[in-house]
Amino acid sequence: MLKVGVMVSGGGTNLQAILDAMDKGQLPNVEIKVVISNNAGAYALERAKSHGIEAVCVSPKDFSSREDFEEAFLEQVDSYHLDLIVLAGFLVKIPEKMVEKYERRIINVHPSLIPSFCGVGYYGLKVHEAALARGVKVTGATVHYVDSGMDTGPILLQKAVEVKESDTPKSLQKRVMEEAEWIILPEAIGQIANKKTNC
Repeated sequence: MLKVGVMVSGGGTNLQAILDAMDKGQLPNVEIKVVISNNAGAYALERAKSHGIEAVCVSPKDFSSREDFEEAFLEQVDSYHLDLIVLAGFLVKIPEKMVEKYERRIINVHPSLIPSFCGVGYYGLKVHEAALARGVKVTGATVHYVDSGMDTGPILLQKAVEVKESDTPKSLQKRVMEEAEWIILPEAIGQIANKKTNC
């Protein structure tokens, strides 16, 4: 059984996609041990609780220094003895110590086809604004392992999404989530759980 921790900052739609896949029996060897957020008001924590999953907030605002926060965050994560950490819309930089300790055990979903529109400053709507500003015809989402860089780890899965002439950043964001992120994130977790990945 793959013991998973999901890190979230907001509404938790990617978390919901994972929970839905589990409810449908598509992730038979997966158990979500905890959902951790940096934001006490994140609706994702409610989604976790409604599924009987422990929901925890560790916020940088509650600590006097970044170092203290990172130490407490890593301590919290370590306490669950996780096999896999899933960053599902987590808007906090993962501590370097954690990246090293959990090498090849942290994955992230990014709303573009990496290497396009990734790295510092490319998150959320900003990714889709950039894609539309550059006039791309195809965008999508990527699930990749997290390394010490920003969106630079080995790619697990990608799925393309067509950009329509009528798209706004919000409409494109919604379609990328529905047609790519919510499909490939549970799929990647399933591949890891069943050791079907080549990465």
